[in-house]
Amino acid sequence: MKKNNPKALLPIGVFLVLYLGLGILFEYVMKIPMGFYNIPIVTAFLAGILTACLQNKELKFDDKLEIMAQGLADKNIITMLLIFLVAGTFVGVVGRSSAESVAYFMLSIIPARFAVAVLFVVACFVSTAMGTSVGTITLITPIAAAVSAASGFSLPLCVGSVMGGAMFGDNLSFISDTTIAACNGQGCAMKDKFRENFGIALPAALVTLVLILVLSMSTDLSGAVTQEYNLIQIIPYVLVLIGGIVGINVFVVLLVGIVSGAVIMLATGQIAPVDLIGNMGSGAAGMFETCMVAVLVSAMCALIREYGGFEALLSAIRKVFKGKKGGQLGMGLLVCAMDIATANNTVAIVMANPIAAEMSEEYGISNKKAASLLDTFSCISQGAIPYGAQMLVALSAVNELGYELSAFDVIPKLFYPGLLLISSLIFIFVIPDRKNM
Repeated sequence: MKKNNPKALLPIGVFLVLYLGLGILFEYVMKIPMGFYNIPIVTAFLAGILTACLQNKELKFDDKLEIMAQGLADKNIITMLLIFLVAGTFVGVVGRSSAESVAYFMLSIIPARFAVAVLFVVACFVSTAMGTSVGTITLITPIAAAVSAASGFSLPLCVGSVMGGAMFGDNLSFISDTTIAACNGQGCAMKDKFRENFGIALPAALVTLVLILVLSMSTDLSGAVTQEYNLIQIIPYVLVLIGGIVGINVFVVLLVGIVSGAVIMLATGQIAPVDLIGNMGSGAAGMFETCMVAVLVSAMCALIREYGGFEALLSAIRKVFKGKKGGQLGMGLLVCAMDIATANNTVAIVMANPIAAEMSEEYGISNKKAASLLDTFSCISQGAIPYGAQMLVALSAVNELGYELSAFDVIPKLFYPGLLLISSLIFIFVIPDRKNM
């Protein structure tokens, strides 16, 4: 019999109280900009690990270190860390101008009436190719503000469209932190998870696009946005996207992207060799905190599992969620709850991974479906919470340009996360299981 010990979940509680509590204090009481992201998440996890080490006095400290080491000694953990670093290097190489070229190229060939739809589609493409929703929002939101000012489309609609497209790519990209974490945590191939996810995300994206077009048709236009672009700079994105879809090894795909991006950036005179190497290092360094979180969560969860915390949590889930479909919903709500608490969908997936793996075995859920559910539901919540990095970065980008915009102006225009939730529920409860396997 597996241990069943609810007290073993205390380390997670300590982390959430510290991180969520201080985040609310900084963001809403002390009014510190990006307050949630001023909390040292690594320190909060260290507090959780310290709590776990103080529990279960039957085990010596050396034994607890051994248990944590076993939690880290997993092929999927090492693979995840390496992919994080290589993906960061790729983003460092291709830089900002490549993503902007995609946006301005699309805006130049499509009528101004469809400018907001273009923003959504471009955000979908760029985030899928870059693997980062926050990066996409940082790059495309200023363009969205320019579209709003020049054409007459409402600023919340433009910003909400960019955020929706960014979350589409965050959910599907082969080099997204969330995809890497979900696939390696559940032990499935990225191409299998992509195929599973695509059937959920595409209908939501298409309906979002229709809604944007309907609203666009009722807007009086006053102008359009024009800007120079360099189309050759999108080649690395296209190569990474095609390679991922075809199913080429992710390391090979990223190396092709890095080499092609470096050659193009140097050949077009966009950057000096020394700066390019520096950007590679900066891109990889940008992933250090994510890598450290993955390490700390794996160590903490190894102790929680050993003490019986996961079995206690699974026992509670069994009482509420019955059958395979109920198990899928429970898995989705689990990662949603962790994302709402941490305001970071990658961290939420890393924390939910070991519990989701147990649930997959308990409810007979395939690895690719589990990975898809974790990624999708974390993106649903992350794309809508007013204190998430995506929302805060979008607001910061437009407010720095002199506009006044709040999260509650944008939330009603966030069509994609709500439609993704509806699509996910249909996928779980309506579509026959034979299509989900």
